[in-house]
Amino acid sequence: MTARLQEIATLLGVNPKRAKEITNLELADEVKRGLPIAAIERVFQFISPNDVSLRNRVVPKATLARRKAGAERRLSPQESDRVARMASLWAFAMDVWQSTDAAQRFLGEPHPLLDGKIPYEVAVETEIGARTVEELLGRLKYGSSP
Repeated sequence: MTARLQEIATLLGVNPKRAKEITNLELADEVKRGLPIAAIERVFQFISPNDVSLRNRVVPKATLARRKAGAERRLSPQESDRVARMASLWAFAMDVWQSTDAAQRFLGEPHPLLDGKIPYEVAVETEIGARTVEELLGRLKYGSSP
C-alpha cells in the first residue's frame, strides 16, 4: 500500500485501523457505501478552508444540512466519489509541494496550463477535469513538459 492511499483513507474518515492496511478496492467499497458526512468537511478544510461554495458544488448546502440533522449521516455514493476524488488530488498536491500552503496555492489559483482556470474548480466538476489536474501535478513532480 502506498502512503498516499493511507493518507486518502485517513482524510476520508475510514476507520484508523483499516486505513493503515486498506487496499484500493476496499477504499472503493467504502466510497460505494457512502462516506461519513464529516469527510466532506475534512477534505475541503484542507483544499479550500475559506471557500464554502466549493463544498456546496459536491453536496448542496440544504441537502448537507438535512443530512446532518437527520438519521442518514452519510454521503451518497456519487457524492462520496467526488469527495474521494478531491482527497486523492489533495494527497497528490501535498506529495508534490510538501507544504499545506503551497498545495492550497496551487489548487486555488488560476493556472495557465488550465486556460487560467482554478485547479480545484476544474477537478470538482468532472473525473476528466480531475485527471487533467493530476496530469499537471505529475508534470510538476516528474519534470515532463506539456
